[in-house]
Amino acid sequence: MNDLGTVTLDGTHAILTFQRRLPFPIADVWAAITDPAERKAWLGTTHIEDGRIVIEPEDPPAPPETKRVTGRILTWQPPENGHAVFEHEWQQRIVEDSVVRYELRTDGDETVLTFTHRGLSERNALGFVPGTHAFLDRMRAHLDGAELPDWGERYAEVAPHYPAWK
Repeated sequence: MNDLGTVTLDGTHAILTFQRRLPFPIADVWAAITDPAERKAWLGTTHIEDGRIVIEPEDPPAPPETKRVTGRILTWQPPENGHAVFEHEWQQRIVEDSVVRYELRTDGDETVLTFTHRGLSERNALGFVPGTHAFLDRMRAHLDGAELPDWGERYAEVAPHYPAWK
């Protein structure tokens, strides 16, 4: 499984997709994506309550009001029978309203994460793909109990591997 994400077009909008095989139980991966304390470690401050989510990422280095994400939680299906889904709206001042989905499935002793971000323009999706890659690498390091890679450094390392950056 390749760690690189893809950007495909669906009409006038794009779909950013990553698939990651993680050597952790589904419950651990679920906690990493839904527990605000765990999300803070690899993404930034997250508030989840009353069916809403507010994310205040620490990176990229930009004014907080441009990074802040809000939205309704659309799907909350904790792990059951080797499957889980967490999906929420992505409302951010700098891009189109969109939807982020984390889908988990057990595969042996591992968990396969399929991450999608739907509804961005192609330009914005191509801009988001290296940053999302960097955040997912930080999540993996968090699950590993390893030192998290610096977001900006990781972004710079992976950006040349994406078509918009060649």
